[in-house]
Amino acid sequence: MLLGHTRLVQLGACSLHALWADLRCALFTYTCCYGAAALSMVAGPCVERVVMSDAASSEVAGSASTSPPLIHLSELLGQPVIARSDDTVGKVEDVVVRLGGADVYPPVTGLVAGIGGNRAYVSWEQIAEWAHGQVLLSQNKVNLSAFERRPGEVLLRADLLDHRLIDVPAAELVHAYDVELEDTGTDWVLARLDTRGPSRLFGLIKAGGGHASRDWKSFEPLIGHQQSSLERRARWRFGRLKPAQIADLLEDADKWEGGEILDRIHGDPELEADVFEELDPDKANELLDNMSDDDVAGVLARMRADDAADAILGLRQSRHRRVLDLLPAGQRTKVVTLMGFNPATAGGLMSVDVASCSTNATAAQAVSVLAGARTLQPEALLNIHVLNEAVELVGVVSVIGLLQSAPDTSVLEVADLDPVRVTPSADVTDIALLMTDYNLVTIPVVDAHDHVLGVVTVDDLLEATVPKRWRRREPPPHPVRETSPENSDLDNQGGSTHG
Repeated sequence: MLLGHTRLVQLGACSLHALWADLRCALFTYTCCYGAAALSMVAGPCVERVVMSDAASSEVAGSASTSPPLIHLSELLGQPVIARSDDTVGKVEDVVVRLGGADVYPPVTGLVAGIGGNRAYVSWEQIAEWAHGQVLLSQNKVNLSAFERRPGEVLLRADLLDHRLIDVPAAELVHAYDVELEDTGTDWVLARLDTRGPSRLFGLIKAGGGHASRDWKSFEPLIGHQQSSLERRARWRFGRLKPAQIADLLEDADKWEGGEILDRIHGDPELEADVFEELDPDKANELLDNMSDDDVAGVLARMRADDAADAILGLRQSRHRRVLDLLPAGQRTKVVTLMGFNPATAGGLMSVDVASCSTNATAAQAVSVLAGARTLQPEALLNIHVLNEAVELVGVVSVIGLLQSAPDTSVLEVADLDPVRVTPSADVTDIALLMTDYNLVTIPVVDAHDHVLGVVTVDDLLEATVPKRWRRREPPPHPVRETSPENSDLDNQGGSTHG
């Protein structure tokens, strides 16, 4: 009987212990969400002493150095700003940094403090210490003049947390949910960003995606601020992205973000044209509609003629003639020719620029054609078309076949003298079947007299056949490749330590 009673007491103690553990867990969650003051009201003096003890231990840990080596923006915002006289004069509303080059971590230049309903600037020189939940000033007076941003200055809360950035290694637009500032020994600098979404349901549900503590040099800010545009343009980190990646960014961007991305690439006309070639037609039409005729013509003049023709057809009818008249004569002739064909046929898909050689050319002479064809799309250079004196198609020879042949070999010896060809009216399905059956990467388009009008490449065919809904699919996660400091000149990603 006594033994049974002992077991009952033990079981009761275990249950009480488990209950107390659950209560402590619930109180801790409540503390994180609603603050220590609320907890002290609920849990009483015993728990209040625990919270105070934690604060005291932080004070001791912080006393080893004048300033902590790392602080989050979320910890600074709302902190009291205390004058040298120990009077609270306001609270921190934002942190100001100055942008530098692509390989420079932006130094903190000061704070924006809310003081008596005004937004005043507190320079870095006026700050004696920021730690332990407050910002201590080295003087009693603060200039109450309204804060005005200077060229090159960025507000971390207003410009980063309220705007998306380009994650350059991942080639996607992301939100920054927090900012890490680091002490280099001489300055505090913007070191890293946290792109993880905030947790929900008191922290029990973690947000998916994003990365913690990513190097600042991995990002390109889009803040829509004209006074810092020159400094941001000088960084030019995302200029190393492929045109297709920049096109994806534009398709995901809103009006203001897209405008800033376009403004950046506008300084590189060739890149701008390449990006427009990669854009979804609807998005390209939307962007071109907001551009002047001169700017549209400037972009189309550098695009492939078939893409330029599609772009013009997407413009309002009243703009067709005006834009065409602004194109260079050679490009205008190609575009007008292509506009005469149905876009869903070989004539509408083909590129009119074709690599060709004569029937008496040698393998070496045929290969030399490639060196002079710098304006042709690379996909169209995989095969060279052999033409007779009447400019009729005699055969097609692959570049691989030429490179594997002796330089003095006649092209007729290695060419396919009965090449597969299509007429301009051939539809997309016929072209796809022929290219699949014969393992072709290009197919010539000829008229009734076997004169070559153009060539359809496999990428043109894929673009025409891939359903639009596939293009709208959520892309797979981008792998993030962090580079070593010695390669930072290639990827603008240094190490995670500074100073």
